[in-house]
Amino acid sequence: MSGHSKWHNIQKTKGAADAKRSAAFTKIAKEIIVAVKQGGSGDPNNNSRLATVIAKAKAANMPNDNIKRTIDKALGSGNTDNYESVTYEGYGRQPPAHRTGGPPLLR
Repeated sequence: MSGHSKWHNIQKTKGAADAKRSAAFTKIAKEIIVAVKQGGSGDPNNNSRLATVIAKAKAANMPNDNIKRTIDKALGSGNTDNYESVTYEGYGRQPPAHRTGGPPLLR
């Protein structure tokens, strides 16, 4: 009787795929908002960074309606979020060169 679990299997795999797409769309939407605010224009012909992010969104199969809605949101129609582009640099101690990460050799 595999029929009773077939929908559950489909639902589980579709749910996982939808969660990944949703996370990717959210990340791209934030990039679109930053590109519009930094470029000052919602027109990709005048804003090269926005054109690049739109190409990235289309490569991720983001619907055109979502792209347009995000651009309109970034231009100020009901937007209260303020995203900025930030670069972090860090440094730390490197592991010793003589250790390979495995267990110690016993002789």
